[in-house]
Amino acid sequence: MILDAEIKAQLAQYLQLLENDVLLKVSAGDDKLSNDMLALVDELATMSSKIKVEKTTLEKTPSFSVNRIGEDSGVAFAGIPLGHEFTSFVLALLQVSGRPPKIDQSLIDRVKSIKGEYHFETYVSLTCHNCPDVVQALNIMSVLNPGITHTMIDGAAFKEEVESKNIMAVPTVFLNGESFGSGRMSLEEILTKMGNTADASEFSNKDPFDVLVVGGGPSGASAAIYAARKGIRTGIVAERFGGQIMDTLGIENFISVKYTEGPKLAANLEEHVKEYNVDIINSQRAKRLEKKDLIEVELENGAVLKSKTVILSTGARWRNIGVPGEAEFKNKGVAYCPHCDGPLFEGKDVAVIGGGNSGVEAAIDLAGIVKHVTVIEFSPELKADTVLQDRLQSLPNVTVIKNAQTKEITGTDKVNGISYIDRETGEEHHIELQGVFVQIGLVPNTDWLRGTLELTRTGEIVVDNHGATSIPGIFAAGDCTNSPYKQIIISMGSGANAALGAFDYLIRN
Repeated sequence: MILDAEIKAQLAQYLQLLENDVLLKVSAGDDKLSNDMLALVDELATMSSKIKVEKTTLEKTPSFSVNRIGEDSGVAFAGIPLGHEFTSFVLALLQVSGRPPKIDQSLIDRVKSIKGEYHFETYVSLTCHNCPDVVQALNIMSVLNPGITHTMIDGAAFKEEVESKNIMAVPTVFLNGESFGSGRMSLEEILTKMGNTADASEFSNKDPFDVLVVGGGPSGASAAIYAARKGIRTGIVAERFGGQIMDTLGIENFISVKYTEGPKLAANLEEHVKEYNVDIINSQRAKRLEKKDLIEVELENGAVLKSKTVILSTGARWRNIGVPGEAEFKNKGVAYCPHCDGPLFEGKDVAVIGGGNSGVEAAIDLAGIVKHVTVIEFSPELKADTVLQDRLQSLPNVTVIKNAQTKEITGTDKVNGISYIDRETGEEHHIELQGVFVQIGLVPNTDWLRGTLELTRTGEIVVDNHGATSIPGIFAAGDCTNSPYKQIIISMGSGANAALGAFDYLIRN
């Protein structure tokens, strides 16, 4: 039995939603993975009379495709889609059976308008929480457009293929045999990358807002909800809903919730925002802010949104170390997400740069997968919480190097080592390894605001205790501001604070 009782009970509820019969075409050998895959599809067939199974030969073995009866959908899974990809598999079953995907009609129309043959392959790890977004987006495209196919490939099941293609980060997407992109991508971003862009007039023709929130993370979602509850015209424009928490796995300090995961919290935020009359403009990035009679926010697609007040909640991103080799070997051994890319370094030697909570948590996670972890910390002491340091010190395959300045990440076609300087002696050292995980904090997403409003030396937006910036009518919240602490719960509070500040401003003006 592949599915445990809890998962099987959840799956049984979903299978009741199947609209029409689904045919699983299975290409299996006599290896253990193939046998497990056969066991999975046979188990599914016993759970629903609408699921049929047929053995065949596909391009990859072991793999199986999810099809309508008499018609190939183009959706396939090479490997067993459990872990984070289990939801992708369930959604594929439902959508192939005829249940429509929950996306905007404008996106459906754009996918259906694509002409030509497009064959996508996405390499994933089943522990990657970024991968399902890409897999699910490409599966939807395959279901909607007969010229598009997509195969999810579990990198652990096809290690030789991963090595031959030099894949060192997930998700990695190939289109018609050529590299297409890596990292989290939304359906909107994939379409844009294919040259299928949204019409800017679709956004520019909107009536002015009372409050326009820029950013869809915890602070932005909180601001939008608090503004909408005041009964004023509210909009939110976001590059991706959830923001940086989409790259966070375990969350254990969100008060009243003992444990959750970033993507789940992001989905809950979006669902909550949609309960209110909020105009959501997704997968769009702001590039210019200007105050005229109204405040104008120009998007990268050329659209201009207007509002009486604006709340900036653009969040932050991982900080780069800025040494030779970092940019050159990004996704070729240099990584930023241990949960996503860690499994690709199984049995290898890696380094984690950074001794704060993020760095030590990454080292602890990686120690259970890789051969050896070296933690490199610039300061004389680690900055992580004591409980994390104690856990780290208990692990036999971890070395901590303190008071060390990273000088260079070395390699040829991929990472082969790291050089650092002992800050006490001035001596240079080199460590041979295959991966480097950078975990040295955050940088605010405010580059586009330089010269527009007051920022700190490090680029944070300066706000007062009402969330107001240096420009009347423009407010800010969350990790993009000069708030001394960057935490999800603090961001949510600052979003609410900024929305209330914007409401008071509207009343007085």
